[in-house]
Parts: sequence; C-alpha cells; structure tokens
Amino acid sequence: MAKDKFHEEVKSALRSEGWRITEDPLYLKVGRIPIHIDLGAEKIIAAEKEGEKIAVEVKTFGIASFITALHEAVGKYLIYREALKLEGSNRALFLAMPYDVYEAFGEEPLVKAVFRQHKFKIILYEPESEKIKSWIK
Repeated sequence: MAKDKFHEEVKSALRSEGWRITEDPLYLKVGRIPIHIDLGAEKIIAAEKEGEKIAVEVKTFGIASFITALHEAVGKYLIYREALKLEGSNRALFLAMPYDVYEAFGEEPLVKAVFRQHKFKIILYEPESEKIKSWIK
C-alpha cells in the first residue's frame, strides 16, 4: 500500500502533540473487504481516564486537479468512517490535509458545503515544519 507523500510528516506532527501512533496503517476488515486507514493514534489524557483515539487519513492534494484529489479524499473519508462504525471502533476519523491547500480552497462554497454536509473532522498540517496548524472538528 502506497503512503501519501507527507505521511511521515503527519506522524511526526501528531507525536509532537503527544499522540502515540498505535497502528501504521490501521487495518480493518468489514465483511470480506479489507480497509487500510493511514494511521491509528491515541492520546493519554490522564492515568485514570481512557485515552482519546483517532484514525487519520493523510492526503497531500498533490495532483494537478484539486477536484480530483477532493473526490478521492471525500470518498475515502466516507467509506472509512462507515467502516469504523461497522467495526464498533471508538476512533474519531480525521482527514489530514496541508494547511496551504486548505487556505487556497477551504473557503470555496463547494468545499465548505461538502465538509459541512458530511461533518468532516480535519487536521491541517504544515509538512515543512512537521507541525499541526489546526484541528477542525
């Protein structure tokens, strides 16, 4: 399975915010269909509390057509979110996308409508600094 160009940068950014990568990739099997989500991670909130768990699909949006990349990202996100539900997972799914891509296209009416309609959770990352710029829940 090919990893996205900024896979390692997103892992590093998550670690710097206190997340522990638990699965790379996160593997699920729903019926006879195998699913590979880029990352599984958990954050320990406190010793006496259960840790928060997430699944992260990393996207670079590095192909020539933004709409083609968006189409792929939306499709994967929706399928992966359903797979997590069907498996009874307590992980919240996030789409990780470069901050500069979101800055360029995130306020476009179509993009806003799709993200809002489907209740996307998004991690905006800066690949050069390996930092997370923002979490959109």
